[in-house]
Amino acid sequence: MKNRRFALGFDFGTNSVRALVVDIATGEEIGTSVYNYKAGVDGVIVDPVDPNVARQDPQDYLDGLEASGRGAIAKAKANCKEFSPDRIIGIGVDTTGSTPMPVDTNGVPLGLDPGFADNPNAMAWLWKDHTSYEEAGAITAKAAKIRPHFLAKCGGAYSSEWFWSKIWHCLKVDPDVFDAAYTWVELGDVIPGFLTGTLAPDKLKRGVCAAGHKAMFNADWSGYPDKEFLVVLEPRLGRIRESLPNVAHTAGERAGLLTEEWAQRLGLKPGIAVSVGAFDAHMGAVGAGVKEGTLVKIIGTSTCDVAVASRETGLPDVPGVCGIVDGSVLPGYIGLEAGQSAVGDIFNWFVRNCVPASYKEEATQKGIDIHQLLTEKADKQKPGESGLLALDWNNGNRTILVDVRLSGLMLGQTLQTRPEEMYRALIEGTAYGARVIIDRLDEYGVHIEEVVNCGGIAEKNAMLMQIYADVTNRTMKISRSAQTPALGAAMFAAVAAGPENGGYANVEAAQAAMGGLKERQFEPIPANVKTYEKLFGMYKQLHDIFGTKDYSANLYHIMKDLLDLRDAVREGKEV
Repeated sequence: MKNRRFALGFDFGTNSVRALVVDIATGEEIGTSVYNYKAGVDGVIVDPVDPNVARQDPQDYLDGLEASGRGAIAKAKANCKEFSPDRIIGIGVDTTGSTPMPVDTNGVPLGLDPGFADNPNAMAWLWKDHTSYEEAGAITAKAAKIRPHFLAKCGGAYSSEWFWSKIWHCLKVDPDVFDAAYTWVELGDVIPGFLTGTLAPDKLKRGVCAAGHKAMFNADWSGYPDKEFLVVLEPRLGRIRESLPNVAHTAGERAGLLTEEWAQRLGLKPGIAVSVGAFDAHMGAVGAGVKEGTLVKIIGTSTCDVAVASRETGLPDVPGVCGIVDGSVLPGYIGLEAGQSAVGDIFNWFVRNCVPASYKEEATQKGIDIHQLLTEKADKQKPGESGLLALDWNNGNRTILVDVRLSGLMLGQTLQTRPEEMYRALIEGTAYGARVIIDRLDEYGVHIEEVVNCGGIAEKNAMLMQIYADVTNRTMKISRSAQTPALGAAMFAAVAAGPENGGYANVEAAQAAMGGLKERQFEPIPANVKTYEKLFGMYKQLHDIFGTKDYSANLYHIMKDLLDLRDAVREGKEV
């Protein structure tokens, strides 16, 4: 095919960055490359004393940007004879978030300054850093009293994963870093700033996705929270507000054009369009085909659930979600974000810490990993057969309780409980958590007609997908691409390039050309739905008794009900 055009998407994840070269006419993925971050443990700077610490070295981002970009381009050359780097018309970027970092007056991250090279507080504060839970609570309490409309757009509570709580915590624990910082910038804005030479705070285009979902930005109150509110929290926060603009931009807008320096480093031509950045889950949702009525679940170490609603629907505020933001997902639509703080992380924790050596030996003999072995064994069980019930809060609760100080629980264990039964119960627990989110959206008028899943877990674990279908009583579909965040970033790159350069006029056109679903989907099994309805009722009681202040109940019956259900399933009786 002559005159093929391509886009380059970068996906900055928790442990690595992935680059993807995509044909914008067909969505064919012709080259990909992954760079694993070098600093810390699996790319995360941790503290053995404080498990809430999670930071990253900004140098890893720059090294990864260059290495993964060059690697993807090299593979594209090898895989496609019609490809050449000068046919790449745009670059898109997605990142984790909220992952803010302190920067100097030129917008350069302090973590790149040799004077701060060994100081984790000067690095990027990764999304899963929870050190600021006290500050988040204080922000929530004060906003509830004097700025309740701020909370209404972020689910009713501010999180320790987010922008302002992290800045405030840095001020408390390391005032030298706070004083050295001119302002703070999200990772999703920093990378386009480097690529386009617009790092300077007066030139940088900040994305509405990060600003709206994590920093309480809203056009209704002229942007970020007003200085007066921040000063009430802590007088020195007012200086940071003065450094922030009153506008934010949607992905698909141009952050700028690729500089000579980065064109040379990536092996591209200078002057191509670079899109404004957004979060990985939001661009993943676009890559998976999000639209009205479709919920996209990005399932990984954690999950992020993304939906959109028309501006004309009169959408009410939805308690417990992680933001209601105009233009954060699709331009022209209200974006909604929810999610679970741990999913894959829970399964990995169990495999690392709770599986006997005999299982590991069996997996080795079969030539499969422990997850596959446990799944094979667990898939032989019927819903309710184990008598187990788990809460999925091993890393706190993101939605709908927004409480990092909740923890996991497994109920119903006996001296006969097997590892595969526990493994399945943990999967079921994450499915119950997923249903709580769907029920909350539906309760407030965001009707979910289909669920599209993406990520390695969704692709590899058919048992998990069937459990999710049965627990939610909804069909589970899977995105065609295994790399939907990077694909979504490439779609926005094609939009930023514009029709005049062979790109697209809007995101919907890019989705139609570049996206798609796998043929296999998972339909709810009526008998399983019936059993899981009973188990979910028990889960919801545990959810409310441990997760809310006002709910009270006598839970004497729960253990007995689990045993009765277990026995009925094992004996083949009606449940």
